[in-house]
Amino acid sequence: MFPCCWLALVALIPVTLSTNPGVKVKLTAKGLEYGRQLGMASIQKKLKTIKVPDMSGTQKVPTIGKVRYSLTNLKIVDVGLPKSTLDLVPGTGVRLSIDNAFISLHGNWRVKYLRIIKDSGSFDLKVSGLTITTSIAIKSDETGRPVVSSVNCVTAVGSVSIKFHGGASWLYNLFKKFIDKALRKALEKQICNLVADVVSDLNLQLKTLNVVAKVDQYADIEYSMVSAPTVSKASIELGMKGEFYNTGKHREPPFSPAAFSLPPETNNMLYIGLSAFTANSAAFVYNTAGALSLYITDDMIPQGSPIRLNTRTFGTFIPQIAKRFPGLMMKLLVRTAKNPVVTFEPNNATVDATCTVTAYAIHPNATLSPLFVLNLETSVSARVFVSGTRLAGAVSLNKALDSIFQLVLKVVVIPILNVQLAKGYPLPTLGKMKLVNTQLQVLKDYVLIGTDVQFTG
Repeated sequence: MFPCCWLALVALIPVTLSTNPGVKVKLTAKGLEYGRQLGMASIQKKLKTIKVPDMSGTQKVPTIGKVRYSLTNLKIVDVGLPKSTLDLVPGTGVRLSIDNAFISLHGNWRVKYLRIIKDSGSFDLKVSGLTITTSIAIKSDETGRPVVSSVNCVTAVGSVSIKFHGGASWLYNLFKKFIDKALRKALEKQICNLVADVVSDLNLQLKTLNVVAKVDQYADIEYSMVSAPTVSKASIELGMKGEFYNTGKHREPPFSPAAFSLPPETNNMLYIGLSAFTANSAAFVYNTAGALSLYITDDMIPQGSPIRLNTRTFGTFIPQIAKRFPGLMMKLLVRTAKNPVVTFEPNNATVDATCTVTAYAIHPNATLSPLFVLNLETSVSARVFVSGTRLAGAVSLNKALDSIFQLVLKVVVIPILNVQLAKGYPLPTLGKMKLVNTQLQVLKDYVLIGTDVQFTG
């Protein structure tokens, strides 16, 4: 995998550039170094596929006359890339430099002179002091997905050494001069083409970037870029939309992302900042879809609870209920009256919600009689964590209007909600990308994930 596998995380050039991002991603120098290590293996493998064409010609040699010669079956036997760097060019992009590389080849030679004399043998050749320098351009295709290409590639051959096997010694100088010139030309042309192929091959990998990621039956999350990548000496930072949408519908929420800045931390390879806007866009989507509603029946209350969902229990609070509907079971419909609000403060994430609780009496024939509607203001504390390549959470109740409803929320609603939150939603990832050494902080207005990564497969 080429080092610009990382560039999938910075290459989505947006259609519009005016919106604040809901999610920010920062790739550090440590991350680039890991990418460089992966990339060298890919380039080395590609260079071993160089095809050096057969070479032939005629040369006049004193006292002998014309000598017809040919070099055939030239094959790469070894490639070494001992020194390479991948540098950030502020405001520009990425530059790959390879120095002191070498390529070893083996081939056969054959000559014919004085019309009837023939000679042949083999040779070993080593190209040393090979340098390759290229810049990597990042663009976007018509779907908003990244496309990369190699530009301004320059390669140079330092020296060529040849060891012949067989034949007369005077032939060596003839071959050496010819091989040096012809081989330099052949290699310098092919190497840049092969490096360009390595970069181009990456485009298949780039298409695995989850620009639109499926969350569940209700929602998708979009990670398209809202601004061009910012390249500094220390990192590449990008802004992504980070917005939830109802599946099949792109309805914008009645609020916009606020600007936020990532801290200058560089200990990890990758940093992902997820703003409160992203979480609140999720709340908007699920509320719009009607997913934030729940019917609660008595069988959902723990058996040991002294409070049951029946008119007898609720009659102690509202006597008219027990008088009008004696001995009936009840059900509650809990649903959000408006979009819940997620707030991030240092080391603290909270969700505030306004709900309505509609109570019904259940008659023996299963018909329902409405009993009352109650407005309920609730607040929960949220614990946010990374699970695999997903951001997940769990909530606990802070306050409720009344003890009986506090119990219902605590023992029924919150556990059901936590089952869904534990599933999480996908973070921006590329292919078989694995997050390791992950740490999470809740900061002012956003959550910061610092992580190293591994690419498998």
